[in-house]
Amino acid sequence: MELDGGRIGIGSLAVGVGFEAIDFATHYVKEREAFGKPLSSFEAIQWMIADSYTELEAAQLLVLRAAFLKENRQPFTREASMAKLFATEAAKTVAIRAVQMLGGYGYTKDYPVERYLRDVIGTTLYEGTSEVQRLVIARETLNRKTSVHQKK
Repeated sequence: MELDGGRIGIGSLAVGVGFEAIDFATHYVKEREAFGKPLSSFEAIQWMIADSYTELEAAQLLVLRAAFLKENRQPFTREASMAKLFATEAAKTVAIRAVQMLGGYGYTKDYPVERYLRDVIGTTLYEGTSEVQRLVIARETLNRKTSVHQKK
């Protein structure tokens, strides 16, 4: 139970870092130009932005669902692991995209996205690695008497 609550917190942290990374990168591509046009006008950049915000919003919903179950004293081990796994992996992917959106500058300490990437990688390790989360999710799913989508 202690780890389960911590996993919700780590998932929440990852979502926050992911949003910081993509928010910064989105602002950057609106200001920066290539070939006489803002970087934000290029389809590849727009897709990175769309995918990043969609994935982070989905991750946030998983974290909120796990927190809701915990607050209402319902079983939440599986949901906490699902939230932690999805949120940390999504945030890592988003942070990598943010670095890519800044190009070579993304790797320098002059811009915060390199730090966001380093920070978010840690979230995939704290309170159990992503591989451990997969084991917990599978174990909890296999041990349930009924599907979460069936009436009990």
